[in-house]
Amino acid sequence: MPWWAWLVAGCVLGILELLAPAFIFLGFAIGAVLTGLLLWSGLPPVTWMGDSLGWHLVVFAGLSILAWLALRGWVGVRKGQVKLWDRDINDN
Repeated sequence: MPWWAWLVAGCVLGILELLAPAFIFLGFAIGAVLTGLLLWSGLPPVTWMGDSLGWHLVVFAGLSILAWLALRGWVGVRKGQVKLWDRDINDN
């Protein structure tokens, strides 16, 4: 898979995040862009990845998880953001 396809996929996922802001597509977008940049740079992981789509997807998944965890730590849940329910909607 060519490096530019990963960059295009990252841009498409970034646009999806803008259209449906759920803070999920952003991690995937960053993972796809990082995978594309890794393939473009020709660093050593590219040699063992080869042309195997499976290895590309493994690297993409790993980078996406790391990006999501970094975003979660940076933006994350703020104190006092958790809602505690005192009563159930079905209570009369």
